[in-house]
Amino acid sequence: MQFTAINFTCPSCGAPLKFSPATGKLNCEFCHKEVPIDQADTPIEEHSLTQALQTLDTTPNQPIEKKVHCKKCGSEFTLTPYAFSTNCPYCGTPAVTEFVKEITPQSLIPFHLTHKEAQARFKAWVGSLWFAPSAFTKYLDGDNKLTGYYLPYWTYDSDTVTDYHGKRGDLYYVTVNKTIRDEQGRSRQVQVQESHIRWTPVSGRVTLSFDDITVGASKTVTRTILQALEPWNTKALVPFDEKYLVGFEAEEYTVGLDNGFEYAKVKMNRAIERAIRRDIGGDQQQITSANTRYLNTTYKNILLPVWVATFKWDNKTYRYAVNAQTGKVSGERPYSIVKIFFAVTAAVLVIAALFYLNAHPEILEAMGIHLN
Repeated sequence: MQFTAINFTCPSCGAPLKFSPATGKLNCEFCHKEVPIDQADTPIEEHSLTQALQTLDTTPNQPIEKKVHCKKCGSEFTLTPYAFSTNCPYCGTPAVTEFVKEITPQSLIPFHLTHKEAQARFKAWVGSLWFAPSAFTKYLDGDNKLTGYYLPYWTYDSDTVTDYHGKRGDLYYVTVNKTIRDEQGRSRQVQVQESHIRWTPVSGRVTLSFDDITVGASKTVTRTILQALEPWNTKALVPFDEKYLVGFEAEEYTVGLDNGFEYAKVKMNRAIERAIRRDIGGDQQQITSANTRYLNTTYKNILLPVWVATFKWDNKTYRYAVNAQTGKVSGERPYSIVKIFFAVTAAVLVIAALFYLNAHPEILEAMGIHLN
């Protein structure tokens, strides 16, 4: 499918503009002119999940090959599936294309962390890791750079009502006689307090309201890493504008609206379980059943900013991400078997030396060290 790139050019010199996280404006890298982004008054709306699922096309989407024509250099290139913002591989001009998905993002959080700031956060995180390979600790000292991505997310709001059954456990103590033996082996009777739990059947109802439960809708970064980047301050969402995307990669969702809600339920259920245990009270709780209804559920499709990196070592690829709003870092970490081996060997030698010196105090005395 053929697409024409949407470009933004400098009004002074005609060079490509890129969004600058440092200023929150479009910036020309040639003449350094800054172009403000007009703040839209468009409200960021929630949409009914029930209505969307009734009308949404549930046919599995096939990846569409996007052939993009760059208006700056005239070249053509192909985007990766579901990508809609990138840089021309020939001239580096930022290129934004149309959406192909049925649901499009209506809001986003702009990049707040610059590339330099993200690299500093990432290097500090790498430096804090024990037993990391030397090649990994020097990863960003070379030409390796982080890539800025706007990743798709779903947010869900929901009012929940949960009816539960379970048991409340209350501790109580009874005095019992116990036989003990002293150091000489003589036995005697003593009285001790023994704890027991009295279980009482309970049932009840808890209600909770959830606002902006975020669920990553991309497979570019693993769900484990995306969850570790949380929380996001969704109060900082602004109405969608292509100008925020220029100079960054961006993609549409690959995790559907319905599947995303199942992930959201898992998050909500953790909070619901804690609420049930508080409602049951006592010293211990057992939850035998919990039936939750999700009411007035709404959703948004949004874009969130992430700096991404990959590191290849020992025939394996490790992925990392930096939350470009908060600076939080998450990723898979490699271990250096050599460093671990030497650390363990050194520890064993130290322990062996201590045992040996303890068995031969005359050596310590000859060194002028006296043990009391």
